[in-house]
Amino acid sequence: MASFEMNDRKKIGLGLTGFGIFFSFLGIIFFFDKGLLAMGNILFISGVTLTIGLKSTMQFFMKPQNFKGTISFGVGFFFVVIGWPIIGMVLEAYGFVVLFSGFWPTLAVFLQRIPFLGWLFQQPYIRSLFDRYRGRRVPV
Repeated sequence: MASFEMNDRKKIGLGLTGFGIFFSFLGIIFFFDKGLLAMGNILFISGVTLTIGLKSTMQFFMKPQNFKGTISFGVGFFFVVIGWPIIGMVLEAYGFVVLFSGFWPTLAVFLQRIPFLGWLFQQPYIRSLFDRYRGRRVPV
């Protein structure tokens, strides 16, 4: 059974995940600085691991439907570390989209409930993109 309480380990994990995203963003802003990108990747993976636990992380990354994303993310991380940050980030971005594609509908519903962004995402063109992706109407 999943625990939804926020203990100290999960708080630290969310902080590390946030810092990982921040460092990756800085690495991209500073012309694909490989040090910042590698630090962002390490913080992101360790933050996800602390947030959901080691067993759940391993199960998530080792699911057969996630192999393509896991391998792409891992190879991209390797390319960032050896000094090819642009190729590495392209592979990591593809792996990230493949790995977390199951979370996009949940994110879409969340974004539609934010005051200003919700109005923006309710516009017909953007709403049709959500509908096409999900194959049905997004509940409001």
